Amino acid sequence: MKRRSFALMMIAAPLAAHAQPAAPQSADWQTIVGRDLRFRLEMPAPATETKAAEKEKGHTSERIAWASKRDGEMFDFDYVDYQPGWFSERDSKQMARDLGRGEAEKAFPRAKFKYIRDEPVTLQGWDGYALDIEDAQGALVQMRTYIVKDRLFRLLVTAKNNEPSKAAAQRFLDSLRLAETRPS
Repeated sequence: MKRRSFALMMIAAPLAAHAQPAAPQSADWQTIVGRDLRFRLEMPAPATETKAAEKEKGHTSERIAWASKRDGEMFDFDYVDYQPGWFSERDSKQMARDLGRGEAEKAFPRAKFKYIRDEPVTLQGWDGYALDIEDAQGALVQMRTYIVKDRLFRLLVTAKNNEPSKAAAQRFLDSLRLAETRPS
């Protein structure tokens, strides 16, 4: 959570400065596949993997994250495993909302930013939450949170107010695929 809060604060202040013409998009994309083969997604290359040894309440493992940049925009993905039953024995829709919104209202006060998407979503039947926030110049911060059994997946991306940047952000968000579909 500390990493995510820091990222939100770093994005909030200069978000308006991102609303400038995009540089040509020449970066290639790479596919990230989890070591346990439970997910895959696409990110602009090169993506850097990091591990955070800090553990929060309920974590059973370190947080594993990938980050990359493209034309000055951020693409972040991370996941962490929780204790058995941490999510599966609770209301995962409510937990996805709480975790998906997190510190966003502090970092992005509604008086200055427009919440253009703030709603529950699903991915392959698993509960999640989508939060898209826009500044006065149309630049975006988009976040997705998904709970799959007792694993938390999070994506965060920024996009300038132009179609190539927004298309790259959407490609990243739409690329996450899970090995498991939630049983009905």
